Amino acid sequence: MGENVTFYNISESQMSFDTVNERLQSFILQDPRSEYILSIGTDSHVHQRETRFITAIHMHRVGKGAWGCLRNYYVDRPIFSVREKISTETALSQEIAAHMISDYLIGLSDLLIPYTDEGADLVFEIHLDIGKKGITKDLIHEMTGRIRAMGIEAKIKPDSYAASSYANRYTK
Repeated sequence: MGENVTFYNISESQMSFDTVNERLQSFILQDPRSEYILSIGTDSHVHQRETRFITAIHMHRVGKGAWGCLRNYYVDRPIFSVREKISTETALSQEIAAHMISDYLIGLSDLLIPYTDEGADLVFEIHLDIGKKGITKDLIHEMTGRIRAMGIEAKIKPDSYAASSYANRYTK
């Protein structure tokens, strides 16, 4: 993944992937006996001259808070095709997830291994901004299949909060 890929949240800007990993590790080390859900999700919004995509990395300490960050991606034209938008959202999430798997996920899991007997766990998911209601229902099989082919659990609405809530908040 290119050096120019940066993430941000309300506390920090210009975070590299390495910095994001450090923040995730610190968050886990605050309470390594907890259950964690690490999710990646992308949402988009069509503006007059462009389409803005926001990809979220969201670490949920189940029942005890969360840490997250975002990445902006722009296409220099409005995208009106639902299939193209959802496919691009899925691809952007897959890109971040693939990088997470190849470079960081084992290290995050290793932090929890000494505490597995005490309830520590890490689940990795991709959240898709699609659901059984509305115009995206016809894309569920295709998009979730792309995620499952990576060996990752796919979540759709109403369970896809990283895309449909967190990322969505910043697309406008």
